[in-house]
Amino acid sequence: MLNLSALFYTKLDQPNFLAELDLTEGEKTYISDAKNEIRAALRERLKASIADVLAQNGLEAVSVEPKFYIQGSWAYRTLNRPCTTPPQQSDLDDGVYLPMSIMKEHRRPSVASALFFEATEAALKPLAADKKWTLSAKPTCIRLEISPFAHIDIPLYAIPDDEFMLLKAANESFEGRVFNAATDSAKDHWAALPSDHVLLAHREENWIKSDPRAMKDWFVQEIADRGEQLRRVVRYLKAFRDKVWTKGGPSSILLMAATAPIFEKRDKRDDLALKDVLEKLPNVLREGVLSPIDSEVYLTASLAAEEIEEIARQFEAFHNHLSGAIFGTDKQQACTWVRSMLGDRFPNRADLVLVSTVAAAVQAVPAEAGPRELVKTTKAG
Repeated sequence: MLNLSALFYTKLDQPNFLAELDLTEGEKTYISDAKNEIRAALRERLKASIADVLAQNGLEAVSVEPKFYIQGSWAYRTLNRPCTTPPQQSDLDDGVYLPMSIMKEHRRPSVASALFFEATEAALKPLAADKKWTLSAKPTCIRLEISPFAHIDIPLYAIPDDEFMLLKAANESFEGRVFNAATDSAKDHWAALPSDHVLLAHREENWIKSDPRAMKDWFVQEIADRGEQLRRVVRYLKAFRDKVWTKGGPSSILLMAATAPIFEKRDKRDDLALKDVLEKLPNVLREGVLSPIDSEVYLTASLAAEEIEEIARQFEAFHNHLSGAIFGTDKQQACTWVRSMLGDRFPNRADLVLVSTVAAAVQAVPAEAGPRELVKTTKAG
């Protein structure tokens, strides 16, 4: 039996897969600086831009400053460097928040969401032109492509005025805070949007319920309960996704939600922890994966049955190759098998592979006070 864990992750100064997945310091700085420039532009121009757009539509101008909240992989610390560029890019999601009253001047929220996008795009166009960034419209955000390897998405939110003041007072921290969010976006009047809800502007659906902070809080708690190894395993799965699908494939949120309930810690054995997850993951996907923050939403619902089956089969192949590597005896063959699944970023260093025993693998499972209840899954339609 072989131990490949050091090839996945090690604190020693030697090649490892996780280090290859990290953005370089230069890339991190470039993306962070771009984010700061975008925020500065919105702080400087969005207030005037909103006033102009409201005036053009015969509405009274109001004064407001946007607040921001980083979400997605950057916030979860599961961001990987792209595997294939182009078309893959590193992504930072930076939500823009305004108090709900900013748009209550208009009776139709469908118009309000459109005005929100229009005003924000107008505020960003001078910066995009100056930096030669590409600005494009996505259904739930504004995208700024800041380089061939990275883009920044700007989703737009309207939140209750009292929550907006809390966001301002907390200086965007909001650690541990969870918003309730629900609305019927089909009803085109403000009475359908209760004051305690958080709403995401959508170009086709006007406003939809969305709670990015709740997802972050859930994942932060999962890491606190289960340890950093869970975060690393999620990143390995995302890296495999990016290797197999240059576009599409299972979303990062889907992989997080499917992995957390079936993850078991393996002391100093990332290879075994990943293998254990891969053994269960295909059937979890086939049965359907519920959102960890909304028991009525299936994250697999957006995928066709044949797509789910293809994803499951790909992860089964990964499990077979990783298991063959771990339970084999040829160190070089083990490296070759795993590299065939994860690509050249996985170190081709047979000299770093250790020989282990079955007893040592069993001992890598820490004792627990009791079993953790798994999230119930149901067959997706």
